[in-house]
Amino acid sequence: MSFPVSEYQGRLQRAQRRMGAADLDALLLTTEADIRYFTGFLTRFWESPSRPWFLILPAAGSPVAVIPSIGVALMTRTWIADIRSWPSPAPGDDGVSLLAETLTELLGPKARVGVPMGPESHLRMPLADWDRLRALSGLTFTHGARILADLRAIKSEAEISLIRAACAVADRAFARVPEVARAGVALSQVFRDFQRLCLEEGADFVPYLAGAAGPGGYEDVISPAGPEPLCRGDVLMLDTGLTQAGYFCDFDRNFSVAPPSEAVRATHAALVEAVQEAAAAARPGQTAAGLHRLLTRALGRHGAPGAGRLGHGLGMQLTEGLSLLPADHTELRAGMVLTLEPVIELAPGRIMVHEENIVIREGGAEFLSRPASPDIPVLAG
Repeated sequence: MSFPVSEYQGRLQRAQRRMGAADLDALLLTTEADIRYFTGFLTRFWESPSRPWFLILPAAGSPVAVIPSIGVALMTRTWIADIRSWPSPAPGDDGVSLLAETLTELLGPKARVGVPMGPESHLRMPLADWDRLRALSGLTFTHGARILADLRAIKSEAEISLIRAACAVADRAFARVPEVARAGVALSQVFRDFQRLCLEEGADFVPYLAGAAGPGGYEDVISPAGPEPLCRGDVLMLDTGLTQAGYFCDFDRNFSVAPPSEAVRATHAALVEAVQEAAAAARPGQTAAGLHRLLTRALGRHGAPGAGRLGHGLGMQLTEGLSLLPADHTELRAGMVLTLEPVIELAPGRIMVHEENIVIREGGAEFLSRPASPDIPVLAG
């Protein structure tokens, strides 16, 4: 487990208080991050979609894991004592009857069971099995009252330490980009080498790496890297979501291949300045929409601000919780970790994006990533 047992017990107690207030007898969890949040069960085996996994959080008492037998050995190394299993995959009854029996045994026949149903949630089991579970158990399944989303939004100091550690790994890897990126090197090779640098600097995994390169800016930030070589005048951007003990960082860095144009130099400085202004205003009581307005206003002084969200929550998943959008009025609270991610359009089809990671504190935001200099780093041309 990534934390002491007391950390997980505290999470359970907070969830149980919320369940009582919402008139729920239990929560049923089916996704990796939600199950890991209460158990510490950390494995890459979730990449396989073949098996469903279940965790029952009763409104009183200890959690119960209902999982495929292949996961029992690892789950016994967490603090969960009641582990029930079946040999999976099992076509026809992949844990459904065992889950129904366990739920009715623990809760009785008339229980109300909450399931996360809000934004960013999903049901990680076949819909046909979901229908069968409801029919077999006879229980009432209802909205989970945002319990998981609200609890996970506020990070403990132990969680913040892991995100800070992930950021430190990425900071060290970004500092080494001049070792692997220069004019003539294919963008695909830069991507492979940068992932290697992240691992060498201490990343557990590099589940996410995005980026782009183009003359005077780039077109988008999600396309796969191609074989095209970097050229003089290109702006290279690398954006990494590497993990430490299952917690993500998520920030990027821009580089100029050979000395930058005045437009690129000024845009990079403007992006860094906008992040600093937003960070200064990011404190309890501010809202996600308020930060979006501030970033948009700051960017408007230097060019055309890009559309869309300009940051998001961060933690056990690369993006989680709030979005910096005009319509998101989530109030910032101490312990929230988020990204600030302004974008400027230099010309049609040419943008630059800058991103940092911060944690909200009572006295003001704390940077978890090392803030970038206004001067864009220059690579050999």
